[in-house]
Amino acid sequence: MNLIPRMLVKASESRWLRERAPRFGFVRAAAARFMPGEKVEDALAAARPLAESGISTLLTQLGENIAERSEAERVTARYLDLLDRVRDANLPTEVSVKLTQLGLDLDREFCFANLAKLIERSRAASSPAEQMLWIDMEQSAYVDRTLELHARARKANRNVGVCVQAYLHRTVKDVDALIAVGAAVRLVKGAYSEPPAVAFPKKEDVDENYFRLAQTLLSPEARRAGVRAVMATHDRKLIARIAEWAAAQGIAKNQLEFAMLFGIQRAEQLRLAREGYRSGVLISYGSFWFPWFMRRLAERPANVLFLVRNLFSD
Repeated sequence: MNLIPRMLVKASESRWLRERAPRFGFVRAAAARFMPGEKVEDALAAARPLAESGISTLLTQLGENIAERSEAERVTARYLDLLDRVRDANLPTEVSVKLTQLGLDLDREFCFANLAKLIERSRAASSPAEQMLWIDMEQSAYVDRTLELHARARKANRNVGVCVQAYLHRTVKDVDALIAVGAAVRLVKGAYSEPPAVAFPKKEDVDENYFRLAQTLLSPEARRAGVRAVMATHDRKLIARIAEWAAAQGIAKNQLEFAMLFGIQRAEQLRLAREGYRSGVLISYGSFWFPWFMRRLAERPANVLFLVRNLFSD
């Protein structure tokens, strides 16, 4: 990870910046490119035109590392409401949640009980039945606990998927284990600050590992096991490389699923949908957006120019 992305990730971890930066209009304006608003109604409104274009959506409420049980219970209640709203809207929409939003830092069993409520509501609300409740992956220190709770949840309900990060050295083994149980897996590059012993520090190494993991998730073994593989990346070269390799393997376009963030690579999202690939968009909403926004800038440093222009403009 080069200097600018590293600085942005560090900024995402700063309490001082988190409390002060959102007060500036230009920061809020820049963040608005990546999220339609702070309310659940904004997220659902953004999902409707995407559905009309053949693009599915994944909704998530921003926030992490909740430190009070009462707040984790409130977040759980909000997600239960979101699942009901998704059902009522009849949209091709799934929901994703971070376990630290549900109290993972407080008590593992408390967190799992909250997660189980969401999975049960998602299963009851799903139409079609294969819609997933997704578990996001956080910093490397949470990987073991996240995968453990995912495995426990799948024993009761199969409609729960998990995110894995290509920049972590360990992910190749984690993917093998997930394939063995036929899991639903969303593959991202990763956007937290991690030491070289834990994560690949160079972009080219992350990209290459991503491609290898994609091949594994799309292998005959994975397909026989019923793995649902979602390639979550905005990297058009990587998307083209995966699509070309999959075609050579005889994998139909409608068996390939790509996902991107709201507001990024809109033309590519539409192209993939038009050409018969499964195309999806992650829509984030909520007031706790600054750390998330800094990590999005770290993934795409060119967007920093927007901030700089506005900082020095009248």
